[in-house]
Amino acid sequence: MKLANPAPLGLMGFGMTTVLLNIHNTNPGAFPLGSMILAMGIFYGGMAQIFAGLLEYRKGNTFGVTAFCSYGLFWISLVALLILPDLIDGGTYTAATPANFMGWYFFMWGLFTMLMFINTLKMNTGLQIIFFTLFVLFYLLALRDWGVLSGGWIGIEGIICGLSAIYVAMAEVINETFGRTVLPLGKPLIQ
Repeated sequence: MKLANPAPLGLMGFGMTTVLLNIHNTNPGAFPLGSMILAMGIFYGGMAQIFAGLLEYRKGNTFGVTAFCSYGLFWISLVALLILPDLIDGGTYTAATPANFMGWYFFMWGLFTMLMFINTLKMNTGLQIIFFTLFVLFYLLALRDWGVLSGGWIGIEGIICGLSAIYVAMAEVINETFGRTVLPLGKPLIQ
């Protein structure tokens, strides 16, 4: 029995949510962090990736399970970090996590992503670009929250990361539909 490829679902959930959040990061004053981005974080960036990860389990793809479930839970945890202070006791329970401590949150996700990137060296170039730009993004966000650097250019790097995931997702769907390579994904660096 042939199983469908769940990766495009997870990649689209990741890619679209990442692009939207990073449009906000380019200019927070012009593009506020609102319910649209938070809803995408919970449902498409979060739940859709978890569903994709569970379907990768059925296919026996350890990398896919680890990546999609982890990043799905990243999105849900990020939304929780952003909204829980306002939900619990009307915001009096605790202040939002201080930015300098959020830097460590992003640092740990960057470390995880850097280690996942090593796996992509045996995968297509498209996945290598996604994971490379993502671990760079996490480290840039950590440095931002530690007060080391700033600027809307960090959001531009995030948009590039998200768009690369959208490209890979659509390449996998289009190439499968047409039964040939329409959108190339590139070769592994390590055979």
